[in-house]
Amino acid sequence: MAISPFAGKPAEPSMLVNVPKLITAYYAETPDPSVPEQRVAFGTSGHRGSAFEKSFNEWHILAITQAICLYRAQNKIDGPLFLGMDTHALSVPAHAGALEVLAANGVEVMIAQGDEYTPTPVLSHAILTYNRGRKKGFADGIVITPSHNPPHDGGFKYNPPTGGPAEGAVTAWIEAKANEFLEKGLAGVKRMPLEKALRAASTHQHDYLNTYIGDLSNILDVEAIRGAKLNLGVDPLGGAGVHYWGAIAERYELNLTVVNEAVDPTFRFMTMDWDGQIRMDPSSPYAMQQLISLKDRFDIAFACDADHDRHGIVTRGTGLMPPNHFLSVAIFYLFQHRPKWSTEAAVGKTLVSSQMIDRVTTKLGRKLYEVPVGFKWFVDGLLNGSLAFG
Repeated sequence: MAISPFAGKPAEPSMLVNVPKLITAYYAETPDPSVPEQRVAFGTSGHRGSAFEKSFNEWHILAITQAICLYRAQNKIDGPLFLGMDTHALSVPAHAGALEVLAANGVEVMIAQGDEYTPTPVLSHAILTYNRGRKKGFADGIVITPSHNPPHDGGFKYNPPTGGPAEGAVTAWIEAKANEFLEKGLAGVKRMPLEKALRAASTHQHDYLNTYIGDLSNILDVEAIRGAKLNLGVDPLGGAGVHYWGAIAERYELNLTVVNEAVDPTFRFMTMDWDGQIRMDPSSPYAMQQLISLKDRFDIAFACDADHDRHGIVTRGTGLMPPNHFLSVAIFYLFQHRPKWSTEAAVGKTLVSSQMIDRVTTKLGRKLYEVPVGFKWFVDGLLNGSLAFG
């Protein structure tokens, strides 16, 4: 693959997305469902596209959300729906459109208190926490994000009551129904004005941030982290967790510095990825140049993508750690320090992950569960305990 001469360098002003034009295209352009590239299409995790290409426009969001409402009704999912978004430019109008449809359908919706951004793991945590111990009235969620994709992209994901990404059968149903709505010119899509949707009795403010951060001490030994007196650095890469890290540091009294708290839908503070695109990919040495340049300032530093469901680690002296190295170490450590985990629980990995994981799994005497790319393949196993890591 050819590396762009701009890789690892700050973006020129002419390379930045024109946000007003992007938002205008979101509302003004209408997708043609007879063109395959303009139809709703769920990939490994949700529907993604760009308003400029008529693949992520208001019609897509209205159609998908109405399809989700029908799916909920058909499957008797009648608890609240947790709604969150990341910092991409198209996430804000998509969030508004989704709420208009959800409220018109009478769905109890939990939106972030103070219009806060919501990382994907936080939304999953909210669903699982609400559903714990319930026999009925289950919650589900929608997270609006194209993950680490460029600034001109948008994304829309549905998380069923399992908390994780919806499996293929679910997304295929929603996709087909959404495309039916597109073909019918949105006939059958219910909607109310945004101001009315925000005031609806079914719309509620939810404190995602403090609920999630308060629960971290139940799974992490924060006293050990604090006691180690490590000098920690974090670059949220302008993503949904931008306001979480400082709150984590304050609550748990950690020596943690957030090196960049900027939120800018152009992501102008990023260095260009290998192909000359702006991409918030914490595993890319090109996109991570700024944090790598600070490697000797911290004992260890972290970055996450725009919805904070993937990470990058920078260590003193070495620089960017290959993700599979961390995964291998984490698996080896956790399986020896989690005595309540089932002795039959397997290790999950994707086909593109390193064979180091295979070797660590063999060393631990565990079974390996190998699947295609996509966290959705691990959801059921993690829920039922047949997987302990994925």
